[in-house]
Amino acid sequence: MTDRRTGGHKRFVPGLFEPRTEEELVKKAWSLAGAPLSELARAQGLEIPESLVRAKGWVGQLVERALGATAKSLAEPDFRELGIELKTIPVDRRGHPKESTFVSSIALGELAADSWETSRVRKKLARVLFVPVEAEPSIPIANRRLGAPLLWSPSEAEEHRLRADWQSLAGLIQSGYAESITAHAGECLQVRPKAKDSRARTKYQDADGADELTLPRGFYLRATFTRDLLGAHFSLPKP
Repeated sequence: MTDRRTGGHKRFVPGLFEPRTEEELVKKAWSLAGAPLSELARAQGLEIPESLVRAKGWVGQLVERALGATAKSLAEPDFRELGIELKTIPVDRRGHPKESTFVSSIALGELAADSWETSRVRKKLARVLFVPVEAEPSIPIANRRLGAPLLWSPSEAEEHRLRADWQSLAGLIQSGYAESITAHAGECLQVRPKAKDSRARTKYQDADGADELTLPRGFYLRATFTRDLLGAHFSLPKP
């Protein structure tokens, strides 16, 4: 990952305040580009976990706090006043995303009354600040750096593709076929289990109208989609 510092400008000190404008948020994100996670953790008085296996959301929460996100786990953009969602993306040495990116949980019982225009996914993806984070296993967690941020909104073509995926996947769930959806379905979006552990269950109605229990699920952006986004803006090497 390229170390994108601020060329002699004083780095912003992480703090628990929400930026007032897009420009302020982006400037702060750029000021943290190249910073190791140890620097952010030290500024916030937080301990660095020995492993991220049992602290999977730690990096995202660390960056949220550093940039002043206030929505936390609420079903709205992280930066509420700006309408901007924050997404950290674990990347390899080439800057390619290593995994899909969580967008929103799926309320299986409520999806039938939803549409793309009113969906959580569209709301979350209307304006996104992507922040790449080094995630090579050989790099100690403390030494992993933040990359250059990308403030993004879907183009007309991108929204068309996202809408098509959402309608197809939501249609299966609305028809009671949630159990039949695999991670292979969808070009840009995918549906995957989203739960703290494998014992978690939520109610939904199957295709016959019978109440069933199934794993909670969420919508995710495919790694190929975010790779193309980052590649278009940062000239990443081909996979």
